[in-house]
Amino acid sequence: MTNNRAHTVHAAPAPADLEGDLAALREDCARMAPQWAVPERAAEPPVPPSRIHGVRVPVSSARLLDAMPDYGN
Repeated sequence: MTNNRAHTVHAAPAPADLEGDLAALREDCARMAPQWAVPERAAEPPVPPSRIHGVRVPVSSARLLDAMPDYGN
């Protein structure tokens, strides 16, 4: 036996402004939130600094970051 009922698909209205605003973004997020999966377990705790060793940063990367006002100077 088959179900011959037609299913109506309602498309979301096209946004008037492609950039949108904060209110539109919050509205979109609230609408999508029920569809997002919840992680099964909590995130791993951060690694203590005493366990971090042997990290090497290439000189070119260090110079690049040093030249950026947000990170260097």
